[in-house]
Amino acid sequence: MPRERGQKVVASNRKARHDYLIIDVYEAGMSLTGPEVKSLRAGRASLVDGYATIEGGEVWLENVHIPEYTQATWNNGPSRRRRKLLLHGHEIYKLMGKIKESGYTLVPLSIYFKDGRAKVEIALAKGKREYDKRQTLKERQDTLEASRAMSTKGKDW
Repeated sequence: MPRERGQKVVASNRKARHDYLIIDVYEAGMSLTGPEVKSLRAGRASLVDGYATIEGGEVWLENVHIPEYTQATWNNGPSRRRRKLLLHGHEIYKLMGKIKESGYTLVPLSIYFKDGRAKVEIALAKGKREYDKRQTLKERQDTLEASRAMSTKGKDW
């Protein structure tokens, strides 16, 4: 059987980019059980309430919902269990230093398969205030209007 190539996105957390200012992005492997991998391959996962913590020099993904795989038998675990993330030691220590500063958190952005292995993209993020969210929405809307105006300017109707 040929090995998988490329990247297949399973779930993404679009709200995280709205609620947080993304400082740095890391790619981490996940320690999963067999039925969880099968469920992810079926495209079933939710990152809505997910976050990551660092305890004892290890990074843990918490509150991410990977539903039970229906064809599995007794080895289905809880759907919102803690999952260990696999990062290099220097990346973990760098994150530990940043997390100790106030206002920073680790947020999962997406879960995907890269060359057949389950990966999660986590971001070092800082929470946005309400006026920051409004400002980014206004900037996005202004650039969209400007690009529309530029595209219709050259057309003679």
